[in-house]
Amino acid sequence: MKKVFALVTVLAAAPFAQVQAETLLERGTYLMKSIVACGNCHTAKGGPMAQHELAGGFQMKEGPIDAVTPNLTPDKETGIGNWTDAQLMVAIRDGKRPDGSLIGPPMPYDMYRGLSDRDTKAIIAYLRNLKPVKNATRKSVYKMPLPPVYGPPVGSIADVPRTDKVAYGAYLAGPLGHCMECHTPMTKPPFRDYKTKMGAGGFKFEGPWGESIAANLTPHAETGLGKWTDAQITAAVRQGVRPDGTKLRPPMAFGYYKNISDDDMGAIVAYLKSLKPVDHNVR
Repeated sequence: MKKVFALVTVLAAAPFAQVQAETLLERGTYLMKSIVACGNCHTAKGGPMAQHELAGGFQMKEGPIDAVTPNLTPDKETGIGNWTDAQLMVAIRDGKRPDGSLIGPPMPYDMYRGLSDRDTKAIIAYLRNLKPVKNATRKSVYKMPLPPVYGPPVGSIADVPRTDKVAYGAYLAGPLGHCMECHTPMTKPPFRDYKTKMGAGGFKFEGPWGESIAANLTPHAETGLGKWTDAQITAAVRQGVRPDGTKLRPPMAFGYYKNISDDDMGAIVAYLKSLKPVDHNVR
């Protein structure tokens, strides 16, 4: 759990972003429009549902996984309108639906187990505030066994102090942004090598954009970000452009990451620079 807590993502800035949101809805809005970026998966990429935020229907196929994202709007028939806040807390952090069934990958359940109580409630407040959209999505199909549970029930988790820049950056890039889920290679599926290759990249993604390979985010001078400036890292995350001018590809959520506040971006950069350099050439 402590290993997973130290993860990555990166930067951007938003006019609506508030470092200290006064209400749960304000905090939830900032998170969902930036670092958490649930809409990157839970909003359809095309067709009539693309205009309906978080109404689900996006299909992701990879090996034994044929997943379709569910409807997260408060529609009572096809969404989460009948779920209680407590049930949503369990679904997000424990990966379990009200009927007891397990939510499968690519939901980053191992990361979300580290979400603080307040941030999880803030995300729920945002979901409650969405316009209900009727959109029934089919169940995901897994040609592999899922575990009975992802771990013991998540208890109470306090907020990470923002005064500890590296620790807060790890939280932003970990439980909130779950970037290490993509930027850490696997040992044996579905297990990632967080112990020796945290952030070293190399994981492949295939989609309408072609093939994407997760970059090495460690500060290795030759194969990682060791020679990149803070501004160059920021541009890569916000605009999807490397220092040499070449463009990054999805599934990086550039449209959301551009809204990360400057303070949060600074914390993420500080965290990335604190990682152990790993020589892993992924190109």
